[in-house]
Amino acid sequence: MLAPALIFAAMALPFAALAQSDRVVVQRAGAQKPAAGPAQNFPGKVEVTGRFQGTSPARIGGGTVSFEAGARTAWHTHPLGQTLIVTEGVGRVQHWGGEIQEIRPGDVVWIPPGVKHWHGATPASGMIHIAISESQDGKTVDWLEHVSDQQYGR
Repeated sequence: MLAPALIFAAMALPFAALAQSDRVVVQRAGAQKPAAGPAQNFPGKVEVTGRFQGTSPARIGGGTVSFEAGARTAWHTHPLGQTLIVTEGVGRVQHWGGEIQEIRPGDVVWIPPGVKHWHGATPASGMIHIAISESQDGKTVDWLEHVSDQQYGR
């Protein structure tokens, strides 16, 4: 899934370097410091932790994204799609032209390649999800405009 791609890449460099060996690598919980989601991509308070990035030939990457109540992503697309796994709280997801859908712990969300969408917390509850996406030609996300309060459903 994470801009997030830059955050993941920058924070996952030590892990990626280790992963180039022929050994299993364990990235310990708490070994990475949380990174704030950039305001141009995440209206509201958002933190990204547990970042990972596969090494070639793998294209997978992701991280855990924590949204405070009212926080959300900007509209965006992913060249190879994105999977979200909700772990805590209550959130929302919407594709362009579609209805807002509520998401809860245990829900798995698939966003197809190139589909314009946003996701985040509800106005009253924070939400945490694991975001997983693959890179194509080094790119995992195309960021677009902010989601307006009207689109968000306030």
